[in-house]
Amino acid sequence: MESLNYKHLHCFWSVAQAGSLTRAADKLGVTPQTLSEQLKQLELHVGTALFTRNGRGLQLTETGRLVAGYADEMFTLGHALEDALRDRGSRATLFRVGVCDVVPKSIAYGLLQPALSPGKAVRLVCREGPLDDLLSQLAANRLDLVVADTPMPDSAAVRGFNHLLGQCTATIFGTRDLAQQYRGALPGLLQDAPFLLPGEHSSLRARLVRHFADSRVQPQIVGEFDDTALLKAFGEAGAGFFAGPTAIAGQIARKYDVLSIGELPMLTMEFYAISIERKLTHPMVLRIAEHARNSLFGIPRP
Repeated sequence: MESLNYKHLHCFWSVAQAGSLTRAADKLGVTPQTLSEQLKQLELHVGTALFTRNGRGLQLTETGRLVAGYADEMFTLGHALEDALRDRGSRATLFRVGVCDVVPKSIAYGLLQPALSPGKAVRLVCREGPLDDLLSQLAANRLDLVVADTPMPDSAAVRGFNHLLGQCTATIFGTRDLAQQYRGALPGLLQDAPFLLPGEHSSLRARLVRHFADSRVQPQIVGEFDDTALLKAFGEAGAGFFAGPTAIAGQIARKYDVLSIGELPMLTMEFYAISIERKLTHPMVLRIAEHARNSLFGIPRP
């Protein structure tokens, strides 16, 4: 079979995006007749029709949808390459990081802040989302690094490596009113107390539930939140106690006007850098790892 003509494929992709020959032709600066001929050549190569008529527009066939899916990935990645090459020609170094949406925002900022140190010409691009989506972008070289609260699962269909940035215990926070109402030592004071849980994708949630079970403590779960900032906002309003990383306990207490009730020494939180490198070599990633281990989490440098 002859090699695919990528010019024909791009014409097809443009029509699929525009929904009509005329709009795609205007965008590409060619005549509809020229574009129609390009599509015919691609359909001859594929061996079947890629579009069917739908009124005045065009509708993708089953094969057309298959081809469009691959074409979308190819040309989207091509545009990303063009952007990267333009940025390479500028003075700023592009650094693309994916932050798992369950990682607390203050932790994410604390980890990434060294990348924007004064005197460093860096353009930081942050993407947030579920871990699976970020790993797919990492595999496609759209990201240089993924920051997560868990290591990459063994089941992930992505080649990558986990690098522990640091770990810390969890601290329980609450308003002054809650602290006065529920007195005693942790974890016992949380018995029947209102509590705000992280969402089901957060590793902290599973560890909290397990810790409560092991301690035979049953808080009253009044809310569950995927967004950690929203969880803390409810905590600030006095809706319930909540947990956060001890590494940023002071920041949480000040920002949300809550008290640090106490630490759960048996409950640890971990944060990872996931990269396609077995050994970290990217200068920005090395700076982040150094700062995390020596400052943010206080792990001595080996």
